[in-house]
Amino acid sequence: FNLLEAMRKNDIKELVFASSSSVYGEPESIPISEEAPIRPVSVYGASKAACENLIHAYSRLYGIKAMVLRYANVVGPRLRHGVIWDFINKLRKNSSELEILGDGEQVRSYIYIDDAMEATIIAWRKTENSYEVYNVASEDRITVDEVADEVIKAMGLNNVRKIYKSVLHGVGWLGDVKRIALKIDKLRALGFRSHMNSREAVKTTAKMLINEINYHID
Repeated sequence: FNLLEAMRKNDIKELVFASSSSVYGEPESIPISEEAPIRPVSVYGASKAACENLIHAYSRLYGIKAMVLRYANVVGPRLRHGVIWDFINKLRKNSSELEILGDGEQVRSYIYIDDAMEATIIAWRKTENSYEVYNVASEDRITVDEVADEVIKAMGLNNVRKIYKSVLHGVGWLGDVKRIALKIDKLRALGFRSHMNSREAVKTTAKMLINEINYHID
């Protein structure tokens, strides 16, 4: 709100907002398009949805050109949160077992940071409407269990025992969702093509993070 008010008062007319796939909550089916209902199940998702509504109102009332980008899980170098980083740190402490929040079957889409940046630039340059929403993701998805496998391989480990810790319906924490994947037809229509799929993005990120912390097997 404060930013939008400052834009209004100073006649700033262009805005790009980094939203999130979390605004969709737990969809009935995947992948989902930008027209899917907004039903967040986490405070984070609800805050993003609230921001989107404010931006839409300011766009219509005050002529602000606004673009909302609903990103999937963005990964890449210097990442210091999220499941890849968490798995690496857990395995550094104990290379014989890995605690996985949830049942491991949660489905996610991951997009590498370079692809996310390219998508953002393409969307901004080619969007003509005063208000537009785009999903930003790779076109596939993988499970949390598969992410764990990629991290284990990147660290050169074998015979790691997985321990699953889930709450309701196999998710890892309250506000987590079981499955989320995005349709990117609108973005593809503008010419966007991701250079990495979800697995490649996870694998590349895991290797980079391991190198950044100078991890090695004794």
